[in-house]
Amino acid sequence: MNEILRSHQEEYNQKAEVVFSAPGRFHLMGENSWFFKDKTLSMAIDMPVYVSISKREDTAIHCFFVQLNDRKKGNLSSLKYKKEDRWANAVKAIIYAYSSLGYDQSGMNITVYSDILPSAGFGITTAIKVAAAKAIDKLFGFNCTDDQILLILDRANRKYLNQYNHIADNLSAIYAQQGNFIITDHRTNSYYQLPITFEDKTILVVDAKVPRYELWNRETLFEPENALLLGDLKETKNNVFAGWKYIDDVTDINEQLSVVSEDTRRRLLCIMREHFDILEVVQSMEKKDFCQFARAVNHSHESMRDYFDLSCPEIDWILKRISELEPKLEYLHDPLSCGRITGKGFGRCMYAILRNQDVETFKKKLQEYERIFGFKPQCYEVHSADGVKEIPVE
Repeated sequence: MNEILRSHQEEYNQKAEVVFSAPGRFHLMGENSWFFKDKTLSMAIDMPVYVSISKREDTAIHCFFVQLNDRKKGNLSSLKYKKEDRWANAVKAIIYAYSSLGYDQSGMNITVYSDILPSAGFGITTAIKVAAAKAIDKLFGFNCTDDQILLILDRANRKYLNQYNHIADNLSAIYAQQGNFIITDHRTNSYYQLPITFEDKTILVVDAKVPRYELWNRETLFEPENALLLGDLKETKNNVFAGWKYIDDVTDINEQLSVVSEDTRRRLLCIMREHFDILEVVQSMEKKDFCQFARAVNHSHESMRDYFDLSCPEIDWILKRISELEPKLEYLHDPLSCGRITGKGFGRCMYAILRNQDVETFKKKLQEYERIFGFKPQCYEVHSADGVKEIPVE
């Protein structure tokens, strides 16, 4: 990792004392289910963020993002949130969290290195926080446990950034293992490694570059009354992954959800559909059945589009092109490719899982997309990655 070491040395005329990396990630499904104590299926990917730190003799905080050529300054005695600080707020949030919990720190020189910018999504901001949290812990010898690191992240998000603490984001960045998906169970704040069993496939993530806007305020769904409604539709099943599932009696479901508006009803139904899709994914990995997996992914996108109002025509156009890659269109019940919009609504990104021989054809379709819609998409081939780790500086 010579680039970040060299950048740190050139910026501060000082060697980095500690370097950590954390992976990017995307959520395959369930990213909107956390409030309802359900599950999120994620994959850490080889889009690493590197954070290097060295101590200063004063209380100043100097931050430098290499690819942005952007510098921010602060002080331990004044770590105010500033909207214009953008990416640096993630670093300041971690420093604040340590300070607010009684950990003594000195001033720091901090360098962030990432080929993928935070504005693209893909978990880059979370990766900055996690790598910074581990680097500060190492630099000052705090010897925090993973639970304490998770507490630091929680405090940084809630108290400093004034946002939800999405535990699936944190667990993916910390505990991911190469060759696995990771499932976060929000009911127990635990996680499971799910081995990826399909071969001869390429995983692509695409930033469609569609302007970011919200069709509706998702926070209106996150009300205790709605959580209680879905809670009453859950039943314990010892033979089901994680021990429960939603009931499947349509009459009971319709009666239970009849007290909410039609828009809310559809979106709660989407949460239920996502639950069953994740169960399908677990089964498909156990049986090494990619067709079952692909059906679940495609079904999940249909839910996002038709029930949750989270998709857009541009993403739907790209996914339609994926379905056209099937060698036998009359057998779409057993798809060999799949794709879905991804993210908590922050932007217009998607992922696709294709046969290796279809990748170049798909990329040509993205060129056609650019001619039709006028947006220049960015497409990345990704692989599963391990969670946060220390990088030797010698």
